[in-house]
Parts: sequence; C-alpha cells; structure tokens
Amino acid sequence: MEFKNLLIEASDGITTLTINRPKALNSLTGEVVQELECALYELDLDASVKAVVITGAGEKAFVAGADIKEMAEISAFDAHDFASKGQRLMLLMGKMRKPVIAAVNGFALGGGLELALACDFIYASEKAKFGFPEVGLGIIPGFGGTQNLPRLIGANRASELIFSGRVITAAKAHEWGIVNEVFAPEELLPKALATALEIAGKSPLGVRYAKDALVNGLNMTKEDGFRYESSLFGVLFATGDQREGMGAFIEKRPAEFTGK
Repeated sequence: MEFKNLLIEASDGITTLTINRPKALNSLTGEVVQELECALYELDLDASVKAVVITGAGEKAFVAGADIKEMAEISAFDAHDFASKGQRLMLLMGKMRKPVIAAVNGFALGGGLELALACDFIYASEKAKFGFPEVGLGIIPGFGGTQNLPRLIGANRASELIFSGRVITAAKAHEWGIVNEVFAPEELLPKALATALEIAGKSPLGVRYAKDALVNGLNMTKEDGFRYESSLFGVLFATGDQREGMGAFIEKRPAEFTGK
C-alpha cells in the first residue's frame, strides 16, 4: 500500500517509518493518523519485519503535535472521534508483536510526544524538545498522554509537564526517564537502527512474548503479572525458537531463529 504522508524503508528485518510532512513539522492530521494505523498494522503482520523505527522527516521535528488548523473549527463530537482514532493508534502500538523505537529528531509536542510515548522506548537527538502545550490551547492531551506519561515517570512530574505546558530539552527528558538515550543529531538514526538490528538478531517469539509480558503486566497487580509471566515462560518451551536458542548456546554456535 502506498502512503501520502509516510516513507517506509526496509533492510535486514528493520523497517524505518518516517512521517513525511516536514513543511508542516510533521503534524498529525486525521489522514496521517489513519496512514500510521494502516502501516503499523501491515508491518505487524509481516513476518519479515523484526523491529520498527519511527522518526520524522527534516531536521526540525519528529512530530510537532496535531494540526491545529485542522482542529480549530471541529465540533465536540468530531474532537471526541479524533481523539478516539488517535488513541486506537497508540493502543495498536502497544499490542504490536514487534518492538517499536522512536527516534525523536526534533520537536515532539502534543500528539508527537504521545506517539513517542506509545513506542517501546525513545532515543532522542540533542536538539529534540518535548512537551504537552495543550492547556495553552484550552484543551488537554487526547491521544493517551495523560495516561502513558504518569505510568512512565510518575504522577508528580507528569502533572508538572502537562499542567504547565512547558517544553523541556532532551537532556531533561532523559533525566526524567522519558528518553532512554540522547545522541548527536547525526548519530540518532544510526544508533536507533543499530539497536533495532540487535533486537532483530534475537528470537522473534522471545521478543514478542517479552513485550506482551511488559505491556500487559503494567495493567495487573504484581501477583497477577508474575502468573502471566510464568504462563508465557512455559509456552515458549513448546517452541522451536527455545530449542534452537538453547541448543545453539550449548553447542557454542550462533542461533538461527525462525519465529516458530
């Protein structure tokens, strides 16, 4: 499928998905959200894809929020519908069987920060900026920001960022635990791809079930999470990847995983 607002490149089991609206700072319209949902759904079904890296075109922005011009005149009903569609995209990213890495190259504001938070982890350029400016527009984050951010960094810091509408640097985002690592701009995408390639060399089933345990376990009590983890641990002992991985370790050779 061809996309108007996305660039998709694949190599060595890694797919790089670039939001390609640099003149609009890669802002999210309804069309972009729909294209992202379709693209990620297709990538999740593609067995050749082992990991996905999401970034923005140009040097200024990852995604500088939703398109305010598009939103300014919509009705309350349409606003609810837009938020629901955005949330559906974010939930899809959590349910994907493949890891999704955000390579934040510039502004990640509003919906852009929500998109990054929906990824499994975030790498950032030194030039990246993060924030939720929505309260300054008379609204709130609508794509899951009020739910995902406090789960990541705690309610106090999330409240400060969301209530103030403040924009923070990549260094501060790293300090607060929003960002895993910060790199020079020219190093960002190569570093993200290198990590994605490292993940791609592991058992696809192992990575898939590890993500399942992490994402779903966060919504359980610790005891229920332990039980869920042990059930997935047991299931993996009925797979070819487990036999291959342990066999390769014992035989001191590289594993050749098939994802089965």
